Amino acid sequence: MFGTAASWSCGVRVLGVDPGLTRCGLGVVEGQPGRKLQAIQYDVATTPATDDIAARLLALELIFTDWIKRHQPDLVAVERVFSQHNVRTVMGTAQAAAIAIAAAARAGVPVALHTPSEVKAAVTGNGRADKAQVTTMVTRLLGLSTRPTPADTADALALGICAVWRGSQQRNQQRALEATAR
Repeated sequence: MFGTAASWSCGVRVLGVDPGLTRCGLGVVEGQPGRKLQAIQYDVATTPATDDIAARLLALELIFTDWIKRHQPDLVAVERVFSQHNVRTVMGTAQAAAIAIAAAARAGVPVALHTPSEVKAAVTGNGRADKAQVTTMVTRLLGLSTRPTPADTADALALGICAVWRGSQQRNQQRALEATAR
């Protein structure tokens, strides 16, 4: 269960993380299902490919910790790592995701994992949408005057949107289960 009912009544704040070692998208979204969502901040964290892996992961951990402290999210939404053809890429993505999850856990913030197709379906209605379609819908849903770039930032915002909307469905299902148990 994500947060308490009181913390959700005024909306939820979600830090979306599109994990990556070279480029890691970050986006903070706030709102409620059925109401206008707001982008609080979004950016991309980068680490040089020439740096040692330990230094790169430490740099990401410091960035995640800073964003969590600064934005006080109710939830951190991280893209679930899926199998790719390039094992080196998937390893770096999985390592960055694990660092984001650990930073959230250390701060006592719940974590939600969402697959890329789940996020695409939530934001565009099509689980096979391309990056341009996701960016267009994120721009529209958040009322942004310009498209968030690079695509990693749009993906992080899309994760935040998905978590706000999907979290509401999960809370409703939990309430229904609790009502039938009485």
